[in-house]
Amino acid sequence: VQLQACGGGLVQPGGSLRLSCAVIQSTVIDHYAIGWFRQAPGKEREAVAGIMVSDGRTYYRDSVKGRFTISRDRAKQTAYLQMNNLKPDDTAVYYCATGFLAGWKNYKPENNNDFYWGQGTLVTVSS
Repeated sequence: VQLQACGGGLVQPGGSLRLSCAVIQSTVIDHYAIGWFRQAPGKEREAVAGIMVSDGRTYYRDSVKGRFTISRDRAKQTAYLQMNNLKPDDTAVYYCATGFLAGWKNYKPENNNDFYWGQGTLVTVSS
């Protein structure tokens, strides 16, 4: 399984960014979710948002609810994360991943092997 991530960059507080993540070379993607985790400097990786490819069920961490929206294009095996009203605390390297949706809900860093990972992309929220 390969994942191709795009997006990220520098944005001022209150601004918006959009990330995308395409899953390539997978025959089991319908059983999985696609989404993002993030890791800020000096902090542990945390789950941000995930979406089931098959039925669109979602997971969001509490701190991004109402600001971030995850969506997917099932045919393209691609997920999108629209991030609005960004805050400095959102600054982190965002990692695209695919795995079972429950993995987002119950994520702990020691569970990293439960996912397939794409490359990280830096999101910086700063004035």
